[in-house]
Formats: sequence, structure tokens, C-alpha cells
Amino acid sequence: MSTAIINGHNNSTEDFTKHVFGGGPDNAEKVVEENKTCGKILTVLAWGLVVLTMPFSLFVCFKVVQEYERAVIFRLGRLLSGGAKGPGIFFILPCIDAYARVDLRTRTYDIPPQEVLTKDSVTVSVDAVVYYRVSNATVSIANVENAHHSTRLLAQTTLRNIMGQRPLHEILSERESISQHMKALLDEATDSWGINVERVEIKDVRLPVQLQRAMAAEAEAAREARAKVIAAEGEQKASRALREASEVIGDSPAALQLRYLQTLNTISTEKNSTIVFPLPIDILSYFMKNMDRKE
Repeated sequence: MSTAIINGHNNSTEDFTKHVFGGGPDNAEKVVEENKTCGKILTVLAWGLVVLTMPFSLFVCFKVVQEYERAVIFRLGRLLSGGAKGPGIFFILPCIDAYARVDLRTRTYDIPPQEVLTKDSVTVSVDAVVYYRVSNATVSIANVENAHHSTRLLAQTTLRNIMGQRPLHEILSERESISQHMKALLDEATDSWGINVERVEIKDVRLPVQLQRAMAAEAEAAREARAKVIAAEGEQKASRALREASEVIGDSPAALQLRYLQTLNTISTEKNSTIVFPLPIDILSYFMKNMDRKE
């Protein structure tokens, strides 16, 4: 059965060759040789046209590309050997050569806001910036129709896919790791297009208004709870300090008198017109005892 399949495959290949070239492999080689011969003839005619129309043809044949540009030349539909030309001056033949300019400078693409459903079912709007450049001019022209447009579409879909695989708290707190992961994915995918992704940055993550209000209320409640705990701890420490102070004053009655004097000094420095002098309780008790004796 496998032999039959192989034979069928060979027959289909031969049929395709006959359909394209009008015959078998010998005829295909003949067609290739004819194409080479035709190409040589057209090249000779192009050189003759250049010679006959000189010096006017020099304005058409000589081209210049800038330091940040490269020229990919096609001769009769085939890539010219030697790779991309430039920077500087290069030569093309009229009628049979075509070239494409490729800019090697870094480009910036601002990804429009993408509506994404996160892993924990929260709808967010995320936008980012991608910095990329052409690393291989020949590959960027020959392997993909529009390398820049393809890279931008891939950046949008990659951003949506990555954000959809993460919960909301990771998106808000781990932007740098998300950017690095996205850069690695884009650089790997665009390598065959001659594109090098240099940097990816997450610009903004926009939350729904209701979710913002809920998160603000949650944060406010957490702050109030912490404030109450701190106030309670402060009162506890203050009560302990007052207890220790009362024990010291109880052991030494003179300490209370010194405290009275310190209070008077504090009041006098504030330039008050009325000074309240604390009268010791012991003096009053002494006068009370004397009055009781007289009675």
C-alpha cells in the first residue's frame, strides 16, 4: 500500500511538472536554461541602453541611500547576490532592476488601548509601547509582505493574550516582568521577519469606575483600621508611662512639688496674665487639724 502511495505521489509530481513545464524533468531543465539565456540577453540589452543614453542614464542608474538605510535589489525578480546595498552609492540597470529602501532606525509603535478580560474575570483597558527596528533588510523584504504592519498586529494580539492569562493584582504590580515576557515572545516571533524588538513598556492599566470606587473604599477601610490600632497602642503605652510616673511620685512626695514648680515655669513663659498656683493638699490638712483642736 505504501508503494502505491509513493507511486501515486510520484505520478502527481510528474503531472504537475508536465503541467507547469509542458514535459518531464528534462524539459524543466531546458526551461530553466532558457530563462537564464533570456536573462543574459536582457542584461546585455540593458547595458547597451545605458551606454547609448550616456550621460543621461547615469542619473537613473546611480542611487544613494543614507547611513541608516539599506537597498534590497531585485534583478529580473531575483535577489541580487551580495545582500543589501549601502550606505552610500550603488548602481542599478534600468528596466530589469528594482530596489526597495529599508529604514534601519528604531521605530516606536503605540499600541492602542486593548479591552482585556483578566484571569479573575475583571475587564481592564491596557495600552503599551513597542520599540523595534529592522535587523536584516533582505529578510524583511523577502520573507514578509509588510514587516512593520505584521509586527504591530502581532504586538496587539500578544498584549491581549498575556494580559488574559494573569490576574488583576499581577497586572497592577508586575508590569516590568510582563513587559519582559512580552518582549521575549515578540522578538522570537519576528526574528524570521528580520525584525528585532528592543523594548516593550506597559503604559497604563485602566480599571472600570465601579471597580476603582470599590478598591478606594477597601483601601480607606484598611487605613482606618490601621489608624485605630496605632491609636490604641499609643494609649496603652501612655497609660503604662503614667503608671510608672505615679509610682515614682508616690515613693517621693517631693517629686510632686518639683512638678508643681515646673508647671509654674511653663505657664510663666507663655506670658499669661493669670497664674494658677497649685496649693499642696498637706497644708490644707494641717489647717483643718488645727481648727478641729480649737473646737
